[in-house]
Amino acid sequence: MNNTFTQWLQRCVITAATATVAISCTSPCQALPDYNAIGNKFSVLIQNGHFDRKGFNSELYKDFLKNYLKEVDPNHLYLTQKDVDYLYDRYVSTFGDYLLAKDSVILAEQLYTYYSERALTRIAQAEELIKSYDDKAPTFESNREIPRSRRKLDWAKDDAELTLIWKNQIDDMVLSETLRRENIAKRAKESGKPAPTIKDLPINEKILARLKRLRNTIQEADREDMVSKLLTSVAGVYDPHSSYMGAREQKRFLDMMKLSLIGIGAQLQADDDGSTKITGLVTGGPADKSGLLKLGDHVVAVDRNTTGEWTDILFMSIEKVIDYIRGEEGKTVSLRVQRPSSGEEIIIKIKRAKVPMSDELAQGKVIITKDKDMQGNEREYRLGIITIPSFYVDLQKGSSHCASDVKAILQRMTANNVKGIVFDLRGNGGGSLEEVRKIVGFFSGAGPTVQVKNARGHIQRLTVSGKPIFDGQLVVLCNKLSASASEIFAGAMADYGRAIIVGDTTTFGKGTVQVPRDIGDFMPIFSSREGSGMLKITTQKFYRIGGASTQLKGVESDIVLPSVTAGFDIGEAQLDYAMPYDEIAPAPGFVKASDIARVLPMLKKRSEDRVAKDMDLQYMNESIQRFREHREKNIVSLNKQVRIAETDKLLQRKKEMDAERKIRYAEMSKSDAANKAIYNITMENVDKPELVLASEEKKTEYMAREKDPDQEFEESPDAPSDLDAELRESLQILRDMIDTI
Repeated sequence: MNNTFTQWLQRCVITAATATVAISCTSPCQALPDYNAIGNKFSVLIQNGHFDRKGFNSELYKDFLKNYLKEVDPNHLYLTQKDVDYLYDRYVSTFGDYLLAKDSVILAEQLYTYYSERALTRIAQAEELIKSYDDKAPTFESNREIPRSRRKLDWAKDDAELTLIWKNQIDDMVLSETLRRENIAKRAKESGKPAPTIKDLPINEKILARLKRLRNTIQEADREDMVSKLLTSVAGVYDPHSSYMGAREQKRFLDMMKLSLIGIGAQLQADDDGSTKITGLVTGGPADKSGLLKLGDHVVAVDRNTTGEWTDILFMSIEKVIDYIRGEEGKTVSLRVQRPSSGEEIIIKIKRAKVPMSDELAQGKVIITKDKDMQGNEREYRLGIITIPSFYVDLQKGSSHCASDVKAILQRMTANNVKGIVFDLRGNGGGSLEEVRKIVGFFSGAGPTVQVKNARGHIQRLTVSGKPIFDGQLVVLCNKLSASASEIFAGAMADYGRAIIVGDTTTFGKGTVQVPRDIGDFMPIFSSREGSGMLKITTQKFYRIGGASTQLKGVESDIVLPSVTAGFDIGEAQLDYAMPYDEIAPAPGFVKASDIARVLPMLKKRSEDRVAKDMDLQYMNESIQRFREHREKNIVSLNKQVRIAETDKLLQRKKEMDAERKIRYAEMSKSDAANKAIYNITMENVDKPELVLASEEKKTEYMAREKDPDQEFEESPDAPSDLDAELRESLQILRDMIDTI
């Protein structure tokens, strides 16, 4: 599980980092927007446009301030209970009045100034503490224990208590970094390999550098940042998915939705020396094509339009660095780069262009395998896998559509006589309601797809017409991160009796619809509208065609599999201010097929028997249990020997699992080669005359990545044929369905 979860986390980080690098923005030299007027219009829109139609009142004001404090200090590391009490006394009775009276800037700046002064004081104290360790560092021999997470804990009662909390935090940073370096050296020695060359600062200096970047991030906040935090904290009290986006974030959101990004195609990471490190290059992106920028390069300054106006970005927050690097298509950005391999400093110029996002588009696999069926007879199975990271669409130009991509893949699969499909929605957080409506129709045919209710209680039933594209057997594979549009699809397939839902016990549980509202469209005629930002506001709730909401409860799986997300507290029910669950009447005009219900108990029993024997899924169960225990205890030891023992125990268990996997995976690979023909379908090859075997296809990674020294001695083998344990079991369930339905 650890390796799988690490890969999943890396994918999430890579997606987010690439997207933020590769977006365009207007010039930073434009006049500042009128944030007081923006705050006023935002307040009118959130009260009148939100599903709940709640007017500002004293109770909401308390929640506005509470949510703001959670926004700026989520781990309770900067403010004490005395600070919180002071802020409540001063602002809680008039919080919303500032916005309505067009004084948003005053409130935003006063609140942020109070927070930042205390945050900077704490950081300065932490820096002094680290410097004192140059003379006498902790020995880490005591039995001190600290919370693993402080998010759900009370505020420190006073400065003295918070000072102790910070000492514990700093000690944990020192111990963790010490153990990380010792562990790398230890694993190198055990493997007989030389330790990787890491140009690390001394531990104390490294932590000082992190604190310096943190301090700079707090100090860099401009008016847009301050107002955005304020307005987002207000929107978040209405529900956790309503939010305000300033101009920069608005642009990022629109580009992410259409998966067509403009930039240089690089992944950035803050480095301890204050520079911004290049840790990834998108294959085929502008930086990759130029051949000039290299993995491991350190960017120290940016000239955003190659005009000779350089900006020093040392210790600047990644978000601000991204703002300087991004820009218009066809424009050239200049980077001042230090190359560690040679020690030289060079100027690199790259013309911004569209960055390929093939890794985030729909893709498929066709698997042709011969095996014995449930009756023991030899049979050929033609199976498919369709993976959709999100239900993407270009909201501005309409040139990018998830539904059209899925349709092309489905048509290609039906042309190749595929009889069953696994629709993989793990990690799919949603997207366009219109796109998922169309995709439901590809499997259901004419009829209702989802029901939508607005604030007035009016219910609209969204339908599709025409015949289904695919009428074979279907498994929908989900996890706790499958949300919103993913839940619409899974719920519709379950209500129609069209598919078996497989995966985590339930999906995320987001049953609300957000609509983007450009604040500029509501500003007075003669006022400035530039940079007004956008309110993403919940205006509707959606319901399954059977009448149940997915809100809070999600879509339950028919067959539960051990999942990488099973041990985490993830889901709508974990979020503050989540809207309630309810139900409406079933949509007329749909009939639930009974074929799956008839055989489901047998299919479930067969799956449970296989899972009990599947080593990977049992390893997953073991890891889930261990993680849940750690989460519930919420304790980290500051005793070095205790931490070493804990780490050694985990590493030893991992070695045992990896050793077993290597032998078993080798046999599985031989079996796959002998019995399976696997073809990949992408948007690049979907229209080619013949499908190309995955084994013969030149595999090109979406992004070239710098090697992480912490992963230098990673020995976990990759899943054979790129089919993880959950996918393999889903395919087995699909084969059982083909045999029995």
